[in-house]
Amino acid sequence: MFSTKEQLSKRTGPHGIGRFSYLQALVTEFQDTDSLESKQEVLANLANFAYDPVNYEYMRTLNVIDLFLDCLDETDEKLAEFGIGGLCNLCLDKINKEEILKNGGVKFVMKCLSSPNEETVLSAITTLMYLVTPVSKAEITALPIVECMLRFSESSNPRLSNLAKVFLEDYCDGAQIEAARQVQERRSAQSSNH
Repeated sequence: MFSTKEQLSKRTGPHGIGRFSYLQALVTEFQDTDSLESKQEVLANLANFAYDPVNYEYMRTLNVIDLFLDCLDETDEKLAEFGIGGLCNLCLDKINKEEILKNGGVKFVMKCLSSPNEETVLSAITTLMYLVTPVSKAEITALPIVECMLRFSESSNPRLSNLAKVFLEDYCDGAQIEAARQVQERRSAQSSNH
């Protein structure tokens, strides 16, 4: 990983393919291919490039954030997994975070919480934590999400359970957690009556 554009330029040289050109080629390939396997591979590459802050500006210019968000609506589990992974990698940056929130990102990320894919769910929880701002906190700690985290916190899967507990401890207050517990108790009572 390179920490500055200058280091990157020094490494790739004046005649090497530039990072922007390479990312642009990936986006074009994703849009042009009909092969699901190719789309998955390209999206995985884009998600990996999203780790590097040097690429953030390029990713915004190429609308990769929108591409990742669109993939969260896909029926293919791998596309959703790589889409949420890419967002998770990008969203610590303030400008990227604003872009994700502005484009309804919380609702898209929320959908990933019900995925059967463990990696998708873990990335979704992490992304929600990274997206918390004074403005977005109310939406991110809304009752359905808190109730979901409460359920996850009781999971036998330690990765899921621990991450959900961190979410509850760091972002939710006692009243929110209690309201979510009451929803669970009502649901449990209703299901035992049937």
